[in-house]
Formats: sequence, structure tokens, C-alpha cells
Amino acid sequence: MRYPPSHKQTIRRRILGAAGRVFRERGVAETGVDDVMRAAGLTHGGFYAYFDGKAQLVAEASAEAFAAAIPNLDRIARAPTAAARTRLMIDSYLAARHRDNRGAGCFVVAVGADMARLKGELRTEYAREFSAHLDRLAAALRLSPDPGESREKSTQLLSALVGGLLLARAIEDPVRSDALLQAMRRRLRREFAGENERAPQPSATHDFMRAF
Repeated sequence: MRYPPSHKQTIRRRILGAAGRVFRERGVAETGVDDVMRAAGLTHGGFYAYFDGKAQLVAEASAEAFAAAIPNLDRIARAPTAAARTRLMIDSYLAARHRDNRGAGCFVVAVGADMARLKGELRTEYAREFSAHLDRLAAALRLSPDPGESREKSTQLLSALVGGLLLARAIEDPVRSDALLQAMRRRLRREFAGENERAPQPSATHDFMRAF
């Protein structure tokens, strides 16, 4: 059977989409090529017609995951003040919906621990994409007129957000997990957006599942 010229690209994107979901749900180290192909509804043997190996798959899946964040970072960037931009990021990241949707959430929180343990090409490719993502995040938040300081503050904020989300996902009791998310939102809004302790809490209904 002859396929149209676009067929190979369609299948390739199907594999990348499956990889992004499975990497988020299971991590990179525990996910094999066969797991990705099964999630894509394809056989393992066809993988090498589209990718040279797992390192290339991780690199391209990382690039896609971080690129998917760009439209939402652009939305954050349009907020009129640094405080408003920061609140928007905090409220959307530390939302219950983000906590509960691992397969469509932040790529950093899903695979960061894996990448710290890996060596060689797998880690190098991810690190390159992550560095570019931090640059885009700092440009969107604009937390300081000085680019270096803005990137440093953005990195600190993202680190706190990632840690908060990891802990919220680790707590089995949903009431305690919700309380942690609320406490983290309140604390980070105070620290990074200059809000006082009694500032009203958001409803956390922002639909920024791929914002970060």
C-alpha cells in the first residue's frame, strides 16, 4: 500500500505525542521505546523508521513539551505588571487540576528527577531544551529590568512551584493536598508578588495545563 507523503510525518508526531504523555506519567528512565510505541498504538519494530534511538526521542519530546508552553507563556507575558504575571503563573501551576493531570502537565516536574540521574546524550539534550525554556519563562515574567536577575528570580520561582506540586502529588489525602496547594500559593504570592497574608485566594480554574 502506498501512503501519502505526509504519512510518515503524521506517524512521527503520533509517536512524539505518546512519548510526551508516557514520559510525564511514568518518567523517562522507566519508559522504554516499546512502552511509547504501545501507547501510540504501533509496534516496536517500526520505531527506528522514525527515530535513531531513545536519545533522539527524548530530545524531540522535550522540545515539543516546552514549545507547547509558549502560547500560555505569551498569555502570562501580556499581564500588565510583574505582580500580575507572577500571580497568574502561581495560580495556574499550583491548581488542583494541574496536580491531577500528570499526563498533560508540567514536563519539568514529571521528568526532572529522572534527568538528574541520567548521563550522556539523554541528559544533554534535555538540559539544552530546559535552558531555553528558562530563558522564555524569564522573558515572559520580566521580574527585574536586569535580564540576569530576572532569570535568577524566575528560576527560584519555578523551583518552588515544582517542589510544591511534587509534594501535593505525593500526599494521598486530597484534603491535605489541597491545603498544601493553597498554602504554597499564598506564600509564593506574598514572596514573589508582594501580596499580604490576607489577600484573597484564587479559584485556581485557569486552563494552563501546558504552561510550564
